[in-house]
Amino acid sequence: MGTDQSAGRHGVGPGATSPSDFLAIDSLLSDEQLLLRDTVRRWVHERILPHIGDWFERGSFPAETVAPELGALGLLGMHLEGYGCAGADASDYGLACMELEAGDSGVRSFMSVQGSLAMFPIRAFGSEEQRRQWLPAMAAGETIGCFGLTEPDAGSDPAAMRTRGRRHGSDWILDGTKMWITNGSIADVAVVWGQTDDGVRGFLVPAATPGFTARDIPRKLSLRASVTSELALEDVRLPADAVLPGAVGMRGPLSCLNEARFGILFGAVGAARACYEAALAYAGDRNAFGGPISRFQLTQQKLVEMMIAVQRGTLLALHLGRLRDAGQLNAAQISVGKLDNVRMALKVARTARGVLGANGITLEYPVIRHMNNLESVYTYEGTHEIHTLILGQALTGQSAFA
Repeated sequence: MGTDQSAGRHGVGPGATSPSDFLAIDSLLSDEQLLLRDTVRRWVHERILPHIGDWFERGSFPAETVAPELGALGLLGMHLEGYGCAGADASDYGLACMELEAGDSGVRSFMSVQGSLAMFPIRAFGSEEQRRQWLPAMAAGETIGCFGLTEPDAGSDPAAMRTRGRRHGSDWILDGTKMWITNGSIADVAVVWGQTDDGVRGFLVPAATPGFTARDIPRKLSLRASVTSELALEDVRLPADAVLPGAVGMRGPLSCLNEARFGILFGAVGAARACYEAALAYAGDRNAFGGPISRFQLTQQKLVEMMIAVQRGTLLALHLGRLRDAGQLNAAQISVGKLDNVRMALKVARTARGVLGANGITLEYPVIRHMNNLESVYTYEGTHEIHTLILGQALTGQSAFA
């Protein structure tokens, strides 16, 4: 009918689409959110991407430089109020997580653990003195925290933890072992959860406390640009004011996990987007049989499926963020985001790896690094199976955990 079909195919003219924002999701963001997103994205491109392959290969994370820079950007504990924290909306926090994980899951994990697992319980359950002592320095990246909940025999069932705190006069004595602790060996303070006669309590344990040791877990093939440790507590004596006064029972640590899971459901989208964009660029540059592989039907199918998955995951994350900003988000809805966006990201990473062929397994491209990292993200802060059962209980009213 005389219509120029090529305009639609090549993204020219009215209704043109961007491969990186096909559904114009940027139009849903405010000017302030776009500025935040672009600021973090620029920092990742300038300060993380030039080095992350080497960090991953060496199994190192330069917290001494990264932490203060994240602090200067206002990202550490950014969703908390006061004490040097920015008091940002949940959606803003999520967008920052998305951009950091587009760089590497390890960078986002550092930010999540610092803000959501270490600073959040101090802010939510700590005394005024504890907040003033720890939070300003943690927000600046001058003091690093970690979160000690998981144990060698108590992962998905944290209530079965064996770490125990017992009173000794006015002091507490803490004994136990914690496993898979991000930031463990570089932390200045650990938020450690243990059983007591009163129920599960949280303790602030300075790293210099006698009897407290942290040992890095060796030979990781995932999250290599991240510090993962085992914590050992042997007759650790703490003063009475080391306990978090506002948390008794599992409500305390589980609320912290929900904080971290919220960041993950955004972060996973960033990793997926990085893999999709790497595959799209590669397909346009890589020639085979006389032209770019992007012209092949099977390659285009893979690119289309990845694009749709990333866009859908972004919309889900933003929707959940807006629910949270409105005070309407519940824990089961967070599980939807964590479960679906992480499995989506892992599938996108694997598909992108196939598009890149043999080049997909090298650190010259980000795909295999993201793919390996996402294997950990798939498991931590609640495994895929645990989130499935959380949602099953929400649907049926029947618990499968008993």
